[in-house]
Amino acid sequence: MNYFEISYTTMGGLGLFFLGLKFLSEGLQSGSIEALQRILTALTRNRVLAVLAGFFITAVVQFSSVSTVMAVSLVNAGLMELKHAIGVILGANVGTTITGWILSIPVGKYGLLLVGLGIYPMLASKSVAASAIGKSLVALGLVFTGMEFMSGAFAPLRDDPAVVSYMHLFDAQSMGSVLACVLIACLLTVIIQSSSAMLGITITLASTGVIDFHTSVALIIGENVGTSITTQLAAISANTSAVRAARAHAIFNIVGAILFVSMFPLYVSFIDALVANPADALSPDGSRPHIAFHIAVAHTMFNVINVLLWLPLLDYLVKLVVWLVPSRSEKEVHTLRYLGNRATMAPEVALQQADLEMDNMVEITREMFNLTREYTLGERHDKAAFERINHLEDITDNIEEEMIHFITTVLTDSLTQGQSTRAYGLIRMADELESIADSLQSFSIYRSRLYKQKEALSADAWDDLNTFYNEVDTFVGRVAGARRKRADSTRITGLLEETKRLNKMANTMRDRHLERLRNGTCQSLPAQTYSDMFVALRRIKNHAVNILETYTN
Repeated sequence: MNYFEISYTTMGGLGLFFLGLKFLSEGLQSGSIEALQRILTALTRNRVLAVLAGFFITAVVQFSSVSTVMAVSLVNAGLMELKHAIGVILGANVGTTITGWILSIPVGKYGLLLVGLGIYPMLASKSVAASAIGKSLVALGLVFTGMEFMSGAFAPLRDDPAVVSYMHLFDAQSMGSVLACVLIACLLTVIIQSSSAMLGITITLASTGVIDFHTSVALIIGENVGTSITTQLAAISANTSAVRAARAHAIFNIVGAILFVSMFPLYVSFIDALVANPADALSPDGSRPHIAFHIAVAHTMFNVINVLLWLPLLDYLVKLVVWLVPSRSEKEVHTLRYLGNRATMAPEVALQQADLEMDNMVEITREMFNLTREYTLGERHDKAAFERINHLEDITDNIEEEMIHFITTVLTDSLTQGQSTRAYGLIRMADELESIADSLQSFSIYRSRLYKQKEALSADAWDDLNTFYNEVDTFVGRVAGARRKRADSTRITGLLEETKRLNKMANTMRDRHLERLRNGTCQSLPAQTYSDMFVALRRIKNHAVNILETYTN
């Protein structure tokens, strides 16, 4: 028994398996961008749609961590209700079972054929769809080839007396050994950070005859518990709602595991009754040809039954996690945080998260506009409002920094031309919005100068300043609305034409200000402050125009 050869063959097969899963995720999602976008827009409608969205997203990108981490992020951003986020997580648990069905296909040695069929369209095709299909074929080929290598490495182990005696300790024939299998699978899933990889290892071990069906089912239960750790990691340093969503995921899987472990023999018998051919039937070469299909069914039924049990109890689950994770005493600020392992996140999902982050940044900027107007029109310096404006500006600084770091990471992946354009546009828009926030902060600082010096502008100056402020505010709002509505070229052209009117208005107001200076109706300090405030507004308008230009790229 050459354990060194078994070890490096297993590691190499596992490496091919991981690479195949990554390529499969990228290939499937790059060919399903529009469908994925439609699914994401339905996330917040109701609990059933949330479950379906979680299922389809996970089925498309082949990583449940994508959906669960995204749900936690959306709750953290205040863009999704806790109940709907939990629904997405439940659906993701069902969606990840698709991997088991793919792995149960007895392709084996034909994996290299799939690589050969897919490599040319993947590398040479100019069609996005053909390239995505080619990449998916290569991915499946790598997955099956990796499993074939692992099968070859594991096969001798079934005849090794030391391994056989050791595996008898974890044969899942007693409650103690069932719990041991669950614990081991949970720990390994936490270490690997991929329940799909652990499922592939389980199917390979079972198919080669190293472990039986009872042990496989116990490992599956443990893998489902282990995968919830990803969500817990995503909730670290997040706000209360995000932590609650993560705790709900853990409760969902842990309670489900307890339920299925308590009726373990009945559940195994139930799966055996559902699927034809005995799971542990041996072929002449010592393998188990039918067990992979049994494992796929067992994995699916665990999650489907669990979801069906929890769906009508979703309101109670929400109340439970609210009780377990009470609200913090201080007011929390909703900002989207990109947590979890970026390597397991499909580029399209990552860009969708960045889009949602951008919506959040726009809302913060809109709040700054309203708060700055109230502060400016006040009779005296409002310290609380002034500090709030400064605080919001700090938030936009942090979001811009996170956004640039996140999207830069996304750009290292294999993106389509359209995805790359969107990514660069989001970076530029984040920079322009942060600059708008800077200018609004400057505007309030200039106004505070008048409060402190107990100076005031003339009535005509105030009228011009307020009029232009409202015009710029409206223009920025329309620019933001054009992004949300995916405005066509006609609408964008109309907004660009609007800037000419604003420029003409600004020039007219500047001339009136110069006339007031000549007439002596405006003192030096108020005159300088007026100019500074007006320049800040013109800068905001220019930044909005820059944002508008990103829509045409």
